[in-house]
Amino acid sequence: MKTLRRLHPIVFQLSITIGFALFCSTAFGQPQSIAGNGEARGSGKPVTVPVTIRVKEETELELQNIDLSIHEDGEPQTIISLRGIGTNTPISLAVLIQEDLVPSVGNEIKDLAEFLRQLPKGSRVMVGYLRTGSLQVKQRFTTDLDKAAGSLRPPSGFASSSPYNPYVEVIEALKRFEGQPLGRRAILLVSDGLDISRGVDSSSPTQSVDLQRAVNESQKRGVAIYGFYAPTIVAAANPALVSNAQSSLLRLSEETGGLAFFQGTGAPVSFAPFIRELDTSLQKQAALTFLSTHMRKGFHKIEVKSSTPGVRVAYPSGYMR
Repeated sequence: MKTLRRLHPIVFQLSITIGFALFCSTAFGQPQSIAGNGEARGSGKPVTVPVTIRVKEETELELQNIDLSIHEDGEPQTIISLRGIGTNTPISLAVLIQEDLVPSVGNEIKDLAEFLRQLPKGSRVMVGYLRTGSLQVKQRFTTDLDKAAGSLRPPSGFASSSPYNPYVEVIEALKRFEGQPLGRRAILLVSDGLDISRGVDSSSPTQSVDLQRAVNESQKRGVAIYGFYAPTIVAAANPALVSNAQSSLLRLSEETGGLAFFQGTGAPVSFAPFIRELDTSLQKQAALTFLSTHMRKGFHKIEVKSSTPGVRVAYPSGYMR
């Protein structure tokens, strides 16, 4: 099995202590004038991004001693809070399944349902299907995990139900996060990742307009996207398309702070290994909020680092303001 990154199981909690005056000023919307380089830049604004913190399996650390720093557009910024690491922290999760996937995906619904039932208490789950026309929401965001799990069903497998492309409806699903808690947010996308809506050229991860829009919307809303690759009949028949499809899922996950999961170029024998690795990764995911001093509209590149030996951090490439 190929994944974007290898995970090591560890469960932990991490806390950051921030100066009382800065925290209160930011939390209540008061303007800040401290730029990362110490120079005045006008009002600051809190920005929340998903991060995943990994510690080497053999490394033993007092977690409160883990040092994190963040740069935005090359300048250091102030971390306000880091929330959500640990098995008991709720998450807002949307499960999206492409309707025209090969029939074997239907065999994985039981395992996916059990995964949802085991999410931390208080988590909010939405279930939707990517199909012709628009996103079909089978279950709106709910804290009733058993109800969300029960709304899962096998995809129809019919080519006639295929979406315009998966990313248009991923964008629609991302907008459903409006009003959900600002903490940990994620999408599990079960899809072939293929966009041929504008011809074969649009299947390239660098040429798909809607893939880029999905990345932008995800970064804007602080949602990490995790992709499970499963083929459609169209994708499976063309190795070149499979390569582009998997590379597109890889780009989507990498630029949003998630992971992409593949098992060769065909349908996975089982989603069970993917689900175990996804669960481990989500236990390490947190919502990092920092005070941004860059107020211009557009894309802002971020870089999150730890100077603590044995610690690695996965994070989105940036965010859109």
